[in-house]
Amino acid sequence: MNETTRSRLAPAARAQAIAELAATFGNRLVTSQPVRQQHGNTTTWIVSEPPDAVIYPQSSAEVQQIVQICARHFVPIIPFGAGTSFEGHVNAPFGGVSIDLKDMNQVLEVHAEDFDCVVQPGITRKRLNEHLRDQGLFFPVDPGADASLGGMASTRASGTTAVRYGTMKDNVLALVVVLASGEVMTTSRRARKSSAGYDLTRLIVGAEGTLGVITEMTLKLHAIPEAISAGVCAFPSVQAACGAAIAAIQVGIPVARVELLDEVQIRSFNAYSKLSMPETPMLFLEFHGSDASVAEQAECFGEVARDYDGSSFQWATSLEERTRLWQARHDVFWANSSFRLGARTVATDVCVPISRLAECVTETKRDIEASGLVAPIVGHAGDGNFHASVLVMMEDADEVARTQAFIERIAERALAMEGTCTGEHGIGQGKKHFLEAEHGSSAIEAMRAIKNALDPNGIMNPGKIV
Repeated sequence: MNETTRSRLAPAARAQAIAELAATFGNRLVTSQPVRQQHGNTTTWIVSEPPDAVIYPQSSAEVQQIVQICARHFVPIIPFGAGTSFEGHVNAPFGGVSIDLKDMNQVLEVHAEDFDCVVQPGITRKRLNEHLRDQGLFFPVDPGADASLGGMASTRASGTTAVRYGTMKDNVLALVVVLASGEVMTTSRRARKSSAGYDLTRLIVGAEGTLGVITEMTLKLHAIPEAISAGVCAFPSVQAACGAAIAAIQVGIPVARVELLDEVQIRSFNAYSKLSMPETPMLFLEFHGSDASVAEQAECFGEVARDYDGSSFQWATSLEERTRLWQARHDVFWANSSFRLGARTVATDVCVPISRLAECVTETKRDIEASGLVAPIVGHAGDGNFHASVLVMMEDADEVARTQAFIERIAERALAMEGTCTGEHGIGQGKKHFLEAEHGSSAIEAMRAIKNALDPNGIMNPGKIV
């Protein structure tokens, strides 16, 4: 937010904007402390900064109306989906209005013959897939949390299936966006490819609400596979598990998921999910295709795993067993939150070229041990992305300082290996200071120029990215 806008943002201006919104939207404009606090909750140790008000639109036209009112009074706008992000994306450091999109949760169109659909941003991944199931289709991006699709697009999320189906940037065809001026922009059409002009869709995907508010999304869909099999395989070390995952990809096995859990994460996982897996590094795998191709993929991976001293597979053959396995994998945040009594979970992620994954994870584990921290590791081994969840006693100042230093080092380590400071969590407030080291000053200036062109008064989710 620029200084001119800050000087205009007097309490009286915010109060006037809120009064106008209340007159138009009635009880869908909320200013109670508990609701405001919920919409500034960061799920990490970043200090909560609640908005002045929360509003619940039900259509693109209403979002446009909200933005126009806020823009007249230079009042910040913070889009809010499900609130599951980790880097302070939903905080309101300058106050303002949180636009909660949970009521904009409809599937507007399904074009089964074209394998795409049009949805509102408040719908969650699980709800969309429930809607699509009877048509034999699904949306593949699976970050674990049942995030809203608008939030997933805004943070350029990915997840367990990225190795096979790609990330949000690969699966969003077009967006309808309300800009800071109150104008509505459609970024593209439904065609699977286009070389017409700048790629505005990918500009907005990952912009974290700093360039506009997403109000409609056109998404790629995929056919539900004829056959799915899943299993787990134990390894003697993280290096061996990463080596097997990378080798499988290099020989062309089209794994749908290949997830790495270190021995600390398995211990946490077992305690929370009431399982009894060997407490050693493991890969969780899933294969999609026909019955014959799935069997062949599993057999080929078994041969690769043996070269890295992997155990025989433990298969989850039924739908119920697969669901339990992957639900347990997705519950690692909650498992970790209960693993060390009284600790807060501080999750961070990085991504490196897959050839450097084993090295980066191994060095990170040494760093955790040397720092005297408890930090389970889980990773998307197929694309070089991994997460460390530090379990911190927040009343212990020394432990907090060691955690902060560790988080700095893990990002610096990834950058030194030609990776990124975040593979899927996003920048938000927590990782702004790494952007120049990752992209260079010229790229940062280009980002600022784009921000200033689309949001000259800095009202769109200020304090994030640049």
